[in-house]
Amino acid sequence: MSDAMSQRGQGRAPVSYPLPSYLTSDPRRRPDRATRELAQGLGWFSIGLGLTEVTCGGAIARWLGMPRAAPVIQAYGVREILQGAGILGSRDPTPWITARVAGDALDIATVLPGLEGHNPRKDNVLITLLALAGVTAVDVICARNLAEAPLAPSQKVRQDYRRRSGFRRPAKAMRGAARDFKPPPDIISPEAMRPWTLTNA
Repeated sequence: MSDAMSQRGQGRAPVSYPLPSYLTSDPRRRPDRATRELAQGLGWFSIGLGLTEVTCGGAIARWLGMPRAAPVIQAYGVREILQGAGILGSRDPTPWITARVAGDALDIATVLPGLEGHNPRKDNVLITLLALAGVTAVDVICARNLAEAPLAPSQKVRQDYRRRSGFRRPAKAMRGAARDFKPPPDIISPEAMRPWTLTNA
């Protein structure tokens, strides 16, 4: 029985599940101008934030009252720089913006322990969490708008019909071609629906 089940499993074609639209890049996406500008702004913001975290990671960690988190903050800075470069360098930044959302969740999870214990900088941690929540909301909105943007038609669909008239021959040759055509009576109207005349009596 196990052999039969294994043979059945080998005969079946592997099932492929498409990735969600917010995880894939599609150059045919045509988001509105506001969404494009927002994505570009988030790209530059990522690069600026990443450079700040790489160069000032220790100072940021001390400001949060979490000095041991300095290497983690610097690593997050490298991540921000890569994400910003991906956003600015891709034709469709949707997956890169989605990666920012995941990074925001990671940032919140890293900073959140600063509210525990006897941290004297809990106020700074709370300010940082509020800022991260606002940035996360902007990233989610941008990722959703990019994923739901309409797609431009592909080259196979895009055809030029401006020079087509619908006639097999030029219009001059087709003019008057049906002049001698007499339609059959049943095309004009069925016999049962024709006006009653003496010839039908």
